[in-house]
Amino acid sequence: MAIDEVGARPAEPRRAATMADVAKAVGVSRTAVSFVLNGRADATIAAGTRERIHAAAAELGYRPNAAARALANQRSGWLGLVTEIVTAPFAVDIVKGAQNAAWEDGRFLLIAPSEDEPTMEAAAIEKLLEQRVEGIIIAATWHRGIRVPENAHQVPCVLVNCFDLDGRLPSIVPDERSGGRTAARALIEAGHERIGHITLTPGIPATVGRLEGLRDELAAHGLELDESLVVPSDGTAEQGYDAAAALLDRDDAPTAIFCGNDRVAMGAYDAVKERGLRIPEDISVVGFDDQEILAGYLRPGLTTVALPFEEMGAAGVSMLASLTAGSRIDDLQVVVDCPLRSRSSVGMRLR
Repeated sequence: MAIDEVGARPAEPRRAATMADVAKAVGVSRTAVSFVLNGRADATIAAGTRERIHAAAAELGYRPNAAARALANQRSGWLGLVTEIVTAPFAVDIVKGAQNAAWEDGRFLLIAPSEDEPTMEAAAIEKLLEQRVEGIIIAATWHRGIRVPENAHQVPCVLVNCFDLDGRLPSIVPDERSGGRTAARALIEAGHERIGHITLTPGIPATVGRLEGLRDELAAHGLELDESLVVPSDGTAEQGYDAAAALLDRDDAPTAIFCGNDRVAMGAYDAVKERGLRIPEDISVVGFDDQEILAGYLRPGLTTVALPFEEMGAAGVSMLASLTAGSRIDDLQVVVDCPLRSRSSVGMRLR
């Protein structure tokens, strides 16, 4: 053991107080202490004795053995969250929503990172199972189908911002199609009929749903999407710039652009400004995601559709709590609305 310059030794770890210590301090049986500290209201123990037991437990620093209690009750009060989004700048709201909902339900959340790597994900789930979690949430940083490790099926499991490709587990996902309609509605109600759209990676739920929503809302207003105004991108600002430039350089350029995400919108802003145009006076722009580090700081502020990360995290805990209580889940997939965040990038189109 290391000794510092003045000969002091590190403090020895303090032995944890036991029920026997509390019983000795109060002068009662260990059984009486167990009844009181475990909240057994049916035990005939005088109120004054109960108060002395609680006071002695607090003074001695007694804490219940959570592992032993879990074994005895077959309930730990712990829920597990496996995610690759711990450091993501905006999707961490899933963790916030799940933590708050778990706390309100009298439960605690154990978080294990996976880095979107199957082997690591299975190992993370195994560690949570070793802690006797009652259920597990698997959360993704972007909406997609996933293959769930087999050990996740040992306890109730809910997916958030992703869905089970095998169709066995329930999921909470954003309503991409409704979000696309919301974005389109903001532009149509401002008088825009010729709307360009910059998509994301082909085939993913966000790309498909947001484009379908745009078509739906245009049709609801008696309008039709000009397919030549739909330009693909990979979701980056660089390709957002290129796609917006292609739209703006047309002789029949759109009067508004619905961008697949906020990074694409950031690139579109640069393309607009390089052409001497103004947002929203000359062209309106709407994004998707509501990334705080982008949407609120672009100038003008970006009107966008928010992904409901916090709400999905909370809904995941609520669904998991129902499953751990033995309730049946009839809807294998629950969609959460994506609300509009109005700022300053949409202007009225004068006819």
